Amino acid sequence: MINGKRIAVVMPAYNAEKTLQVTVGEVPDLVDIRILVDDHSSDQTVDLAHRLGLFVFQHDRNYGYGRNQQTCYREALVAGADVVIMLHPDYQYTPLLITAMASMVAYDVYDVVLGSRIIGGRALRGGMPIYKYIANRLLTAFENLFLGIKLSEYHTGYRAFSRKVLTELPLLENSDDFVFDNQMLAQCVHFGFRIGEVSCPTKYFEEASSINFRRSVKYGFGVLATTFQFGLQRIGLVHVPRFSDKGRKLEAGGDTYYAARSETVRPA
Repeated sequence: MINGKRIAVVMPAYNAEKTLQVTVGEVPDLVDIRILVDDHSSDQTVDLAHRLGLFVFQHDRNYGYGRNQQTCYREALVAGADVVIMLHPDYQYTPLLITAMASMVAYDVYDVVLGSRIIGGRALRGGMPIYKYIANRLLTAFENLFLGIKLSEYHTGYRAFSRKVLTELPLLENSDDFVFDNQMLAQCVHFGFRIGEVSCPTKYFEEASSINFRRSVKYGFGVLATTFQFGLQRIGLVHVPRFSDKGRKLEAGGDTYYAARSETVRPA
C-alpha cells in the first residue's frame, strides 16, 4: 500500500513457466494484490503461479494478449485495487521499478506511468532487435505528431494505471491482439489522462516473450490505423466507439460490473 492506496500487480501470461518465479521474486512487498491471468498456456504456468501464492485466473482458450489484459484489469478492480501495474511475467522488465511507478500514481502525480526502454538509451544494449528499435522510433515519432504529445515510446509493456483510468476508458472496444496496448494509450490521450514515464532497462533473451517479425508488421499497421482513427475522430470526420465516452467499459457500476465479467474466465 502507498499513500493509503491498494497496489495490484497484474501479469498477462502465456507459457511463462521458465521466467515466472524470478519475476515474482522481485515484486516488492508493498504490493497488496498479485494476479496472474493465463491465456491457456500449454506449460506449467498455472501450477507454478499457485505455488508462488498468486491469484490465478485462466482463459478457456487462447484469446490473445489484449483480452488477457482486459481480464487482468477487471479482476484487479474486483479485488479493490486503486493502482494497477501491468508487468509481463517474462522478466524482460525489472519489477524493481514497481515502487516508483506505483508511487507516481498513488500520489496523484500522473494517471498513467510507462516504463520506457528508450529513455537512457539502453534498449539496444539490452538486446532489442535493431528492426524493432527502428520501428519503435518511427512509429513513436508518427504518433507524437498526430496525438499532439511527446512520449519517448508507446510500445512498452510495463505500465501503471489509476483505478479511474481503468474504469473510465472503453477498454472493451479494443483489440484482443497486441495493438491493444497502443489503442489504450491513444484512449488515455483522447480522454485527457496525464501520462508520465520512467527509464526502464530491458532484457531480451531466449526465454523472454517477443512477437515475431510477421506479428510485428501486423502490430505496426494496427498502430498506424489507431493513430489515423484518433486524428479523424479529433476533427469530427469519424466517430469510433474506442474514443467515445459511451463505449463499452470494464465497469458500469454495481451489479452490471460483475455481470460483465467474462464467462470465458475462471479462477484456476
